[in-house]
Amino acid sequence: MPTKVAYTPAEIATIVGAVRTAGSTSLPIGDIASLSTARAGDLSFLGNAKYRAQVPDSQASALLLPLDYAGEPKPGQVFLYVENPSVALARLCARIEQSLWPKPAPGVHPSAVVAPTAQIDLAAHVGPLCVIEDGVQIGAGSVLQASVFVGREARIGEGCWVMPGCVIASYCTLANRVRLQPGVVIGSDGFGYEFVQGRHEKIPQIGSVVIGDDVEIGANSTLDRARFSRTVVGEGTKIDNLVQVAHNVVVGKHCILCSQVGISGSTTLEDYVILGGQAGVGGHITIGKGSKAGGQTGLAYDLPPGSYVNGTPAIPYMLERRLQVLHQRLPDLFKRVEALEKR
Repeated sequence: MPTKVAYTPAEIATIVGAVRTAGSTSLPIGDIASLSTARAGDLSFLGNAKYRAQVPDSQASALLLPLDYAGEPKPGQVFLYVENPSVALARLCARIEQSLWPKPAPGVHPSAVVAPTAQIDLAAHVGPLCVIEDGVQIGAGSVLQASVFVGREARIGEGCWVMPGCVIASYCTLANRVRLQPGVVIGSDGFGYEFVQGRHEKIPQIGSVVIGDDVEIGANSTLDRARFSRTVVGEGTKIDNLVQVAHNVVVGKHCILCSQVGISGSTTLEDYVILGGQAGVGGHITIGKGSKAGGQTGLAYDLPPGSYVNGTPAIPYMLERRLQVLHQRLPDLFKRVEALEKR
């Protein structure tokens, strides 16, 4: 972290809710590093049990450790015992983030273009070169950074953070505390055409996109407006960079969509679904609650709740892993068959 941000071990213990501490250090903590690269004045953490053997040799001045860690700190080193070191580090980083990117003061920048019928709460911030069209509503505490476009009759709730270059197209809705990384497009046209007399005739896309509370969407991801009705993303869902969500898709609550996932039109993801990077989901299917798909999985059929699949076409995860092992043995198998044929 930058040198402007520094905490004492006692301050860190309070922020992360340490259950107990051991050892001490007089150094302020000014940076975060891995166990193997940390130096004096750094904070490190044991977030994965496979790195446990690195803790005794770590030079970090402060370490976030699970409650069951049994070692002792070196002189000038403090151990902070927490329920979950990774979560504890996230809480500390959230505090640091507030220092690095403080919320701008409420108000509308003079270079913003705001329609007279737009309603912007006095506690909201609209940054330079934003365009706010007719009938837009922006709630208290929301921040629109530079060059954000908000189309007519769009709704942005309270406490949202919309980063530079985002587009929230007409009639689309963000609920509360939605976070959009740079370049997100909400409400681009769904990809729909009919082949008529030798030409691809565009199907008008007249629906909207509705984003629930506490949703986060990564840079340059796109969510298409519905052909009719709504494209929906449920409360608490987290979407990575470069994800495509097509028209009339319904994504449930608290789902995870990793980078480069593509979801075809009119598909439903029920709550708590996890899709690994580059997974592709066909149209007009349902992925059951709590299902998981590994990276680059191709999903073409409905999945029952709780499925765990991998591969293209998707099959149960453990079966796909076994087949991968057998696939690597095929050259030897063919040699054996050839030898048997010669005999």
